[in-house]
Amino acid sequence: MDISLSAPNIRLWTMDIQELLRFMVAREASDLHLKAMRPPLLRLDQKLVQAGEKPLTPDQIEKMVLSILSPKHKQKLDEQLWVDLGYSLPGVSRFRVSVTYQRGTLAAVFRRIPFKFPSLDEWGLPEVLQELTHLKNGLVLVTGPTGSGKSSTLAALLRLICETRPVHIVTIEDPIEFLITDSMGAISQREVGTDTWSFTDALRNVLRQDPDVIAVGEMRDLETMATALTAAETGHLVFSTLHTNSAAQSIDRVMDMFPAKQQPQIRSQMAQVLKAIISLNLVKRKDGKGLVAAVEILIMTPRISKLIEENNIPEIHLEIEKSVSFFKMQTMNQSLMALVLNGVVDAGVAQAASLNPEDFDRDMRKVLFASANGEIAPGEEMTDSSADFSKIAELQEIKRLYDESQERFTQELNQKETTIQDLNEQLQCKEVEIRQIQDATADSSTGIEKARKETAFVKKDLEGRLAKLQIRVKELTGNANPDPGPGTTKRGFFSR
Repeated sequence: MDISLSAPNIRLWTMDIQELLRFMVAREASDLHLKAMRPPLLRLDQKLVQAGEKPLTPDQIEKMVLSILSPKHKQKLDEQLWVDLGYSLPGVSRFRVSVTYQRGTLAAVFRRIPFKFPSLDEWGLPEVLQELTHLKNGLVLVTGPTGSGKSSTLAALLRLICETRPVHIVTIEDPIEFLITDSMGAISQREVGTDTWSFTDALRNVLRQDPDVIAVGEMRDLETMATALTAAETGHLVFSTLHTNSAAQSIDRVMDMFPAKQQPQIRSQMAQVLKAIISLNLVKRKDGKGLVAAVEILIMTPRISKLIEENNIPEIHLEIEKSVSFFKMQTMNQSLMALVLNGVVDAGVAQAASLNPEDFDRDMRKVLFASANGEIAPGEEMTDSSADFSKIAELQEIKRLYDESQERFTQELNQKETTIQDLNEQLQCKEVEIRQIQDATADSSTGIEKARKETAFVKKDLEGRLAKLQIRVKELTGNANPDPGPGTTKRGFFSR
């Protein structure tokens, strides 16, 4: 068999199912379709590509398909005309197989499930999803169209719980897809048709197995949904998947499963037990290297709980959009914009993948206008997860706060410059006054010195005069001559 990857169409010389599956894995296809009177079809990057030119006959398909079915699977196929199962090809991959009839002949679709599946970080999902693994109870829904990555995301969440918490996890799957091994926690994986007859039977029984975490592969019917809600309400953490495209649509789908008279009670129950909804959509990467997940995230808040109870479902979308910064929620459009701004997805591809293309275009124009003003630079990877819009919102908020602080700083700086200018003018006035005082002081000092000198001169003159006067007084009083003695007649002024 030629499995060269260079040729667009491969000539298949053998119709062995294992060879086809090896060829599928070699081409990194996600699905293999087998249908009578058509060559095998591979899904590559969301497109069906014909593998080979020789069409398959009904007998060839029957031989290939029946070779992998167990007696139980064959019995179910005979009774119900369809069967789902898991199939492992040692050393190659696991596969989820869906066998049905169409136009009276067998047909099959094989979904490739790698033995090693990516973690949440490797899957490129926002960090806030890791916080969901710490929940003790409640309901977490993973939603999206077929092939959007629901199963791998759910498996990554369960593996992270098993690796980080000492808990017992029980999964109910149809069929078992990703194999998870025990770690810090223990995990029991039960397959419908092999380990249990139905989701409902397994859910009824699972509560007797001391579970901490319950994972239901898919909410297919009312009874399964009701049992899962009850399990979440009684203190268990329940994960499950739905084929819906958004958080609001998922809530509507759950409500629509129940009769109208039960819906008020179910709304109240959902408002209490729902913890989060993760909605996935795969879009083609800009570099052509496969697909990347855009993800809408709803985190339960008092406001959203109230909206569910009031049956105001349309408002939930707006609440998610407004809560991107604080609660790390985001709409699908915001996630698609993050992929565009991080340079991972082309804007046209993102708009085509949006459920509301006109809203996407409007919001994208707003963001690009902001980027033209220097707030965001499209094409530069800014986050660990390319699909996480909350980081971009944080950057926008930081830029807004920075601009506000810059404006306040500029105003304060201008005020301080004005104050400094006023103080300089006052200082100059004070300096003039000081110089005037200094000049007056200098003049006063000169006058004082002159007066001191004049006083010294007058004092000296007066002292000279006083000395002369004293001499004269002595002369007049006779003190100038010796006492003539007794009997001597006094002379002078006092002789009389």
